[in-house]
Amino acid sequence: MTTNPADLTARLVRCPSVTPDEGGALVLLQEVLEGAGFACTRVDRGGIANLFARWGDKGHARTFGFNGHTDVVPIGRREDWQHDPFGAEIEDGFLYGRGATDMKSGVAAFVAAAVDYVTTTPPDGAIALAITGDEEGDAVDGTVALLDWMAEQGEQMSVCLVGEPTSPDHMGQMMKIGRRGSLNAWFTVTGQQGHSAYPHRAVNPLSAMARLMDRLASFELDQGTDHFDASTLAVVTIDTGNPATNVIPAKATACVNIRFNDAHTGAGLSDWLRDVAAEVDGDFGTQTEVKVKISGESFLTPPGPLSDLIGKAVEAETGIAPELSTTGGTSDARFVKDHCPVVEFGLVGKTMHAVDERVEVAQIHQLKAIYARILRDYFA
Repeated sequence: MTTNPADLTARLVRCPSVTPDEGGALVLLQEVLEGAGFACTRVDRGGIANLFARWGDKGHARTFGFNGHTDVVPIGRREDWQHDPFGAEIEDGFLYGRGATDMKSGVAAFVAAAVDYVTTTPPDGAIALAITGDEEGDAVDGTVALLDWMAEQGEQMSVCLVGEPTSPDHMGQMMKIGRRGSLNAWFTVTGQQGHSAYPHRAVNPLSAMARLMDRLASFELDQGTDHFDASTLAVVTIDTGNPATNVIPAKATACVNIRFNDAHTGAGLSDWLRDVAAEVDGDFGTQTEVKVKISGESFLTPPGPLSDLIGKAVEAETGIAPELSTTGGTSDARFVKDHCPVVEFGLVGKTMHAVDERVEVAQIHQLKAIYARILRDYFA
């Protein structure tokens, strides 16, 4: 008897696992996996639920890993949804619900593929599943906690496939062999408050902030690298909270987000931001505090055995050779890359995080078939 990935997706969608709530999703997966002989361990940390499951001997030289998450983003306004966000309703061949695309269908597909594979053709090797409840949140106690625990326990994945949605428009279109780095920087520019009719008696932080943001946004960070598009910097907010038109305020704040390729490091960009801020302070007589949070460094798994393995399986099941890409935002692959080679492949991501998020039921089955072929080819 085979495991139905669409049915498992529906059961997972009915678990209201909005970050950081577990919602019953990992409990369900543990039950399914233990029933197939997987050894399961809850690796909860900091109020976040995580699950590690292994079939086969610990530390086997050939251990294929899957990584994914069962937590989902909030639904927004319930009245905007035409379908129950946690109802897993099926209509016209689509399964609706929060997390249907991102990424309960991906988790269901690789769990179903792994369960069927070990029960029908036990491999000479091991399969490890690292499933977190904190990918959509701060990601401090999710996959990072799993990897920390694995290191302590001597658990090792030889390679890892992250089941995030990767294709923009159609199934099999794209796999991710790397991701850009991401950082946020907050600026607080302090000047001297004064009357707007006598600007020479004040130090206007807004003038300095405008110059600073213009210099940052106008600077060309790079023109791209072999596998990455050009890095980008976006000014996302400028605030002063000044309700008066005749007062020059004392402070102004702003935030920028940088998505950077492998020509940069988070530390190098942080130094550059502070250097530019210091130069503007010198011009205007202001003082600027800069706080930086690096969400993840850029990384690349060079094209090779792992991407070839996945690409051949995708093409065999879809007739499409997937593009090797590094586009998009961040994912937990940014943590896994420090553990082992990692590639991402999953469904079409058009509706993730959207109202009436949905997945084509046929594609869930197709994704399971791709993951099953990957496992067969890896252990062949």
